[in-house]
Amino acid sequence: MIRISLAVAAVSAVALLGACGERPQVLEYKQGTYQGKPDTPAYKNAPWDGDKTAWEKTLAQRNQNQNEYKRTR
Repeated sequence: MIRISLAVAAVSAVALLGACGERPQVLEYKQGTYQGKPDTPAYKNAPWDGDKTAWEKTLAQRNQNQNEYKRTR
């Protein structure tokens, strides 16, 4: 019985001490700079291949298809 309680105590002590080893999430903060993942613009993807004007035209057309006033005419 004492062996089991000592084993449980040892395992719980190891688990509690394991939580103390957390490292900081941000290594170095630079004022005014974004440190996240760099995002690619939406128009760089497959259908437009970097053509921003074609992407904007497609987006405007999609917005017009959702326009209720235009759809009811």
